[in-house]
Amino acid sequence: MNPTGTVATPRRPAPEDPMTTAPAPAPPAGAVRRMRRPGTARTRIVAWALALVLVSLGVVTLVTWRLLLQDTDTRMRAALLNEVQEFGSVVADGVNPRDGAPFASVGEVLDAAIAYNQARPNEKFLGYVDGEFAYQSRRADAAPAVLQNDPAFTGLVGGVTAPVQDTYESTAGEVLYLAVPIEFADPAGSTGVIVAAYLADAEREPAHSTARIMLLVGALTSLLAAGGAWLVAGRILRPLRDVAATARSITDTDLSQRIPLAPGPDDGDELRDLVRTVNAMLDRVETGVDAQRRFVDDAGHELRTPITIVRGHLEVLDARDPADVTSTVELVDDELDRMNRMVSDLLLLARSEQPRFLHPELTDVAELTEDVFGKIVKLGEREWVLETAARVDAEIDPQRVTQAIVALADNAVRYTRPGDRIALGSQLAGGQLRFWVADSGPGIAEADRARIFERFARGTSTGPRSEGAGLGLSIIRAIAVAHGGQVLLDSVVGRGATFTIAVPAILPEESS
Repeated sequence: MNPTGTVATPRRPAPEDPMTTAPAPAPPAGAVRRMRRPGTARTRIVAWALALVLVSLGVVTLVTWRLLLQDTDTRMRAALLNEVQEFGSVVADGVNPRDGAPFASVGEVLDAAIAYNQARPNEKFLGYVDGEFAYQSRRADAAPAVLQNDPAFTGLVGGVTAPVQDTYESTAGEVLYLAVPIEFADPAGSTGVIVAAYLADAEREPAHSTARIMLLVGALTSLLAAGGAWLVAGRILRPLRDVAATARSITDTDLSQRIPLAPGPDDGDELRDLVRTVNAMLDRVETGVDAQRRFVDDAGHELRTPITIVRGHLEVLDARDPADVTSTVELVDDELDRMNRMVSDLLLLARSEQPRFLHPELTDVAELTEDVFGKIVKLGEREWVLETAARVDAEIDPQRVTQAIVALADNAVRYTRPGDRIALGSQLAGGQLRFWVADSGPGIAEADRARIFERFARGTSTGPRSEGAGLGLSIIRAIAVAHGGQVLLDSVVGRGATFTIAVPAILPEESS
């Protein structure tokens, strides 16, 4: 008997079969890979949803089943105690309720007590006299007769001298019983025991049936849930399929395809946000590829021009004419210099997109402005004016800023005439550090203001045409953007233009 009072039936371990216990041969590596290969995302979603439903169903069914069993066991134990109390009330006054005469023997006490207590289904009342079975409940639908013919049970309860409540494993399953000795002075010296017993397994059957019904209903519900999850997963994953289809349709020559976005609310929809993000990325990729194509086309065109010029002059060169040779060499050297400057500018623009393009350091902006002004006054005979210099120290790359200001000043010289005014200045305003170059040249037309910052672009304004490749303003903008700023343009046709490099002012206390 184990600590819970039940009789534990030992089980003999099954003999090991060498044919079945031998380790199975390992499957081929390819088969393992096929077995471990995951299914589609839709299948995995349905599998996880179904697994969660089944786990939830199992937990609910198990908890419900255990609670029903616990309630059944509690009810049976309470009923046994109640039956014993009823036995006591029947025989308490020592008078046989059948004829009103005093009890003459223990047998009459047991017979009366059992006869006047109604047995419930799966419940049994038994009486034992001198350790032998003598009486049982006579209700037709009472528990089957399995205990009165069981010698082991008779020996267990027939001679108890104190109340005993325990369990017993019978041929009909577990039995929960309460055996109480009869306190009656029998003239013949006989002893009696009355037993109230429940066939526990039979009494617990409704709980088992309820659990089986829950499992059956849960299984059907799980199948419906799996079907619903399959449909829902298909709708949820449709944008991902659209992403894959769009990605497959994009080629090197056609980047115009976009993922369709169905109408609907945008708040908190991660998949709609994914579609918008991917479409925005495709927009940037298409824009970048188009810009790269234009850049390659423009670079090829710009480089083809000096090559054509050099080839044309070399083809008509008269090697016997020293003057022709000298002039041709000078022209070739000039064109090669122009090509070298163009290639250098292209390399500079390419490096501007790299992290180490800038080398910022704490710089005295006023001193930098004055030094740059001293350099640009040698670019041409103009009316040079230093309007103001910001008295502040800031984290910038002084060499790149100098390069950008000098390029703006050189551009201003090209589009102005001797004696025209060109002003330089720097100022700290609104958290930005501003460097500007203002000229009194022909100005820039409204249609050209955005285009002139593109690579190989030139303005259409009247005035002398630049001999450069149209990369100067692109380099200036790249330097400003690398600093986290921008280039601003303010111009009135016929009255000049002002280019301003505006970058965030990183002051010493901010950088520390």
